[in-house]
Amino acid sequence: GLLHTFCGTPAYVAPEILSKKGYDGAKADIWSCGIVLYVLHAGYLPFNDANMTVMYRNIYRGECKFPKWTSPELRRFISRLLDTNPETRITIDEIINDPWFKNGYKEVKVQPVDFDLKEETQSNVRFNAFDLISFSTGFDLSGLFNDTEFSVQRERFVSAEKPWRIIERIKEEVAKMENVEVISMRESGIRLEHLGNNLVIAIDINQLTEELVVVEAGRRELTAGSSDEIWNEKLKPRLSDLVYNSESEL
Repeated sequence: GLLHTFCGTPAYVAPEILSKKGYDGAKADIWSCGIVLYVLHAGYLPFNDANMTVMYRNIYRGECKFPKWTSPELRRFISRLLDTNPETRITIDEIINDPWFKNGYKEVKVQPVDFDLKEETQSNVRFNAFDLISFSTGFDLSGLFNDTEFSVQRERFVSAEKPWRIIERIKEEVAKMENVEVISMRESGIRLEHLGNNLVIAIDINQLTEELVVVEAGRRELTAGSSDEIWNEKLKPRLSDLVYNSESEL
């Protein structure tokens, strides 16, 4: 049967949800995946507007502009995901067999991973946008501490810098900070530790496109507030120029 619950973040909801006439949840989710893929590619929402009425009208129409760097294959793929008619919208089977989606795609069986970084050379793993969606929970820092009382905080940003340059920059900034040191490092990741506040910061870098990478920072603290002081107030602002700005490419 059709669903009738009005739910979801407004900028991501499918037009049939807005119509309040009932909708197929699976087809609505495909629309939302299209929004996520567009954001990962462009860096901004396709139908967003400060005026909610205008935004809903944009969603109903399904008309969005693509960045100039969008390939014809990706433009066609996203357009099929964001088809305003759920009956003609691309299906899961069609997604799996789409040429853009299949490019570089390999089925991966999830295995337990020891997050602890080792000083070894590893080639960067390349992901398409749907790979990123599939592991959106990020890396697991639970192995760093036995005590489960303390929460892990994660955040991501996109950068046009090379992974090695990002890591070198982090090392340079850490060298200027008191009581923070590099514990371990590899080609696509670095682990930091604050000696006084029992804070661990693990940064992982994955290739998104030929020009862009996704940088994910996970933080776990034993001293309340240490993450805000060390990451948000000190280290993160010093890395702000590494964040990719899509507007500069327009």
